[in-house]
Amino acid sequence: MFHILVNPIGGKGKSLSALEKVEKIFADNNIQFETHKTEYKGHATEIARELSATPGTKLVVLGGDGSFNEVLNGIQNFENVTLGLIPCGTGNDFVSASGHPKKVEDAVRTILDGNEDYVDFIQLDDRRCLNVVGAGMDVDVLLKYSTMKPFHGKVKYYAALFYVLAHPKWHHMKFTIDGKELGERSVFMIGIGNGKSIGGGIPICPAAVVNDGKLSIVVVNEMKKSRIPIELPGFLKAKHVNKPYTESFEGTTVKIEVLDDSQFEGDGEIFGGNEINCRVVPNTLKVFMAKR
Repeated sequence: MFHILVNPIGGKGKSLSALEKVEKIFADNNIQFETHKTEYKGHATEIARELSATPGTKLVVLGGDGSFNEVLNGIQNFENVTLGLIPCGTGNDFVSASGHPKKVEDAVRTILDGNEDYVDFIQLDDRRCLNVVGAGMDVDVLLKYSTMKPFHGKVKYYAALFYVLAHPKWHHMKFTIDGKELGERSVFMIGIGNGKSIGGGIPICPAAVVNDGKLSIVVVNEMKKSRIPIELPGFLKAKHVNKPYTESFEGTTVKIEVLDDSQFEGDGEIFGGNEINCRVVPNTLKVFMAKR
């Protein structure tokens, strides 16, 4: 049984347009399905929690990284569930990293082909993250984004990004990776990646692989503020990882202790706390994937 989960107001109309295509393809192929339209924030988590109690559940999620995150956080019995991902959000960063098709018709065909594989996710204390956990600049951008009402979509995100780049802040934190303490850092941003990018294609963790059982950790340390506009083009092309102000690590667990008022984000959702503990979870989350 296929269960379609969709936020009817997601993606500025993209979700409902995609839903029409998905339902038609399923109906044309005589495939049994039920559609669930979310009504409020967190509703997809509740629906996924209930549906995951039944073995053989196939959850087809229409949306972007935020929708995928809500469903991931609702699954209680991973052995019962296979996820089908149909991207129709603003950024779609995770599907870019995982190799899922971006066209609705191709994504549905991948699901109907029935090839299952595992992708990793990040366990963050009492929450889960599918794509990237971040702190520093990306949180500052999301906070600014929430206040920029005249803009929409990617334009709004990049407007917030350029504002933050013009008014940069340093964030003081302490890191431990796989039990090894790395000491304090004054950072511009940190990305802990299962996926590669944030913000619709900014490759903060370009070496990340979604099914290798590892986390890619990239720390962009404090630099001269006057350097930031100069470095931006390289940052957008993943050249920041080769710069002297950047440190790159690989591991399975990461602890970050906050030494100021910094916050965190996971898949675009901001949350607080004085400390977060991240660990990669492999061979648990089944998804429909194109054959390799």
